[in-house]
Amino acid sequence: MAKMGKGILELNLFDAKGLKDTDFLGKIDPYVVMQYRNQERKSSVARAGQGSNPKWNETFKFLVQYPGTAGIPHKIVLKVMDKDTFSADDFLGEATIHVEDLILLGFEKGVGEMHPSKFNVVLNDQTYSGEIRVGLTFTPKVEVEVEGEELGGWRDSFHHH
Repeated sequence: MAKMGKGILELNLFDAKGLKDTDFLGKIDPYVVMQYRNQERKSSVARAGQGSNPKWNETFKFLVQYPGTAGIPHKIVLKVMDKDTFSADDFLGEATIHVEDLILLGFEKGVGEMHPSKFNVVLNDQTYSGEIRVGLTFTPKVEVEVEGEELGGWRDSFHHH
């Protein structure tokens, strides 16, 4: 019997190291765009002066529906961007985290945790471009019988965090 369920995937974005400096007019101002399936979250822009070794220490939540749409992998893509004032923001590289095992572990144990871990940030041609450190926690939500109520309760509990 395939497992199905919902839950909250919480991502702790800590910091990054050794990001390539693409901004020859000064320091890079990095931020991270996180994508999980059809959901997107954005970190703040790291404070000036941190440049290639930014610290964010921010938490983001994603809604998980498992297994969800067939053929769409359960992964989080972290795109590291450089905020540019006068031109389009530069892409500094991305890291991919596969979270399916974590989700399954969560359903099994009541919570799935990945301690702070480092992931390589790579460019489109897979060139190493630094590393990013994140932690993840997946907490399953118990299904509620009544359809209409479930959606309401779910949305509220999601926003109040």
